[in-house]
Parts: sequence; structure tokens; C-alpha cells
Amino acid sequence: MRVMTFNLRFENDRDGENSWVYRRDLVVETVRRYRPDLLGTQEGRWSMLLYLAEKLEDYLLHAPRRVLDDTCQYPTLFVRRDSWAVEDGGEFWLSQTPEVHRSKDWDSAFPRMMSWARVSERETERSLWVAVTHLDHIGAEARREQARILARWVQVHPGAHIVMGDFNDGPESAVYRILTHPEVGLHDTWRAAGRAEGDEDKTHHGFSGVPQKSRMDWILVSEHFRVLDVRIVRDHFGGRYPSDHFPYLADLSWTASPEPTPTPREQR
Repeated sequence: MRVMTFNLRFENDRDGENSWVYRRDLVVETVRRYRPDLLGTQEGRWSMLLYLAEKLEDYLLHAPRRVLDDTCQYPTLFVRRDSWAVEDGGEFWLSQTPEVHRSKDWDSAFPRMMSWARVSERETERSLWVAVTHLDHIGAEARREQARILARWVQVHPGAHIVMGDFNDGPESAVYRILTHPEVGLHDTWRAAGRAEGDEDKTHHGFSGVPQKSRMDWILVSEHFRVLDVRIVRDHFGGRYPSDHFPYLADLSWTASPEPTPTPREQR
């Protein structure tokens, strides 16, 4: 299977020629070019997500029980209809009151959330948990606490996991250590593929094409998967980039079939 995480950059008129209306078809073309089975996006406002759902007809926009609010930037899962079925799903805010819309705690600059799904492969009927998230870009304490919420969620849902998103931190961070701790059981696909860390591997570029900040966009997987290949997608279209982040993708294969697990009644 192929998995892609893609920070879309929210619709912001101050971006000028890089505003969403001028980039949205580049995003569509990038997704069509790489054809991920599971696509996790960040910073998508509802109108942006609806545009992608309309143009990417091969994909299901998974937004279960979502409170629609166009001020929100939702982490969102898109699933290829021909190869995957959604069994269950939900979403919650990364706060001390996860059911409260737009709730935030600690030093988080903005409300942050996680969207999750239980999906099954149509051909084999094997199932996995997949989560898409976006941690805060300002609050270091908030990122740590948000990472702990994610780690606990993984630990109470036995089986195969893919957790992806923009973590707004690099692989040297406390966030990374929390999520890749042996007790959590997640592994960084980049390092599992034997890739080195360096300036060229940073995933934010601010529409310049020049890597900046850190390798902050990750795909983490459980031991149920073998990493075949990974790639930071630096494609541009006549010098124009689909977003201010490079999308990141991983090609995976199953190493074991997870045992069926009941669908949780709680989202925490």
C-alpha cells in the first residue's frame, strides 16, 4: 500500500500567487500522480476539502460526525474507494476536553485535533487503524501533551497502526521520542527505510522549494508493516509548488495480519 501525508496550507489570501485558488489543481495533480491508497491532509478548511473530494473522485472523504466550521483546519483522511473500506471512525480534539469543539490546553496556540478510522483492505479483509493529526506549531508543552494523547490512543487500540501528519517537530524532539517509544510500538518510516537525517530532508519549504525548519511531516507505523520505500515529494509545476510543505509518502507491505479487534465506543 502507499500512504501519503500532505499539509495543504490553509486558504489564506495573504499568500498572493500561492493562495489556495491558484494551487488547488496542483494538489489534485500531485495526488493523482502518486495515487496513495491512504491520504492524510492537514490545514484543510471544509471548502478546501470539498473541492478535493469533488476532483478526486476515486477517494472517499472520511469526516465522521464532524462539526462543520469553516474557521477550522481539519486533519482529514481520504481513502481509495476501490481498495479500501471504512469500518468505523471518529475524531477528537487534542486537549483535556477532547469532545469540546475547538478546545485547547497548555500553551497551544490553536485548537488541534486527530481524525481516525478503522479501514479494511478489500482484497484481503485485513484491517488497520489509521490516524491523521497536526500538532501545535508554537507550544512545546502542548506538542508533548498532544503526543501523549496520541500515544495512549495507539496503546488502547490493539492491532496494526498508521499514524501520520504534521508534528511540527523534528526527529530529535520529545514528541518523536514519545511516539516512537517501545511501549507505543510505532516506528518512523523514514528511518526504517535507512534514510539519513540532513538539511535536504526537511519537509517545510515556504513555497520556495528550499527545505527549511525540520523533517516535521511523518508517517509512523506499527510492526505489522515493512517499509519498502519512502519519498519526500518535491514535484513542482513550472516552479510553482502545490503547498508550503513537501508531501511525504511511504510504500508499505504487511508483515503480519492483525487479529480483529472490536470497534471502541470511546475516542480516547
